[in-house]
Amino acid sequence: MAGREGDMKAFVTELKGKTVMTKDGQILGILDNFMMNTRSGKLETMLIAPAENLETRLFKGDQEGHVVLPIKTMRAVKDVVVVEYEHE
Repeated sequence: MAGREGDMKAFVTELKGKTVMTKDGQILGILDNFMMNTRSGKLETMLIAPAENLETRLFKGDQEGHVVLPIKTMRAVKDVVVVEYEHE
């Protein structure tokens, strides 16, 4: 998204609705929204509507049933958002 010079930039609205998967190919679900730190202005977490076969108990969740995933590294590749994620 944003960062070092030369990084690609994208609007949040362009990413919403895309499939989210890990680097190793595990599909987590569909990107529904982001949560931002209002003090720093940085995006901190993404809210994902989980895939049917995802073991949601392995992830932090919210009251609406989203998987709440911290944004560490995220890369949009065409119609897929690839994230670097390790279970806590």
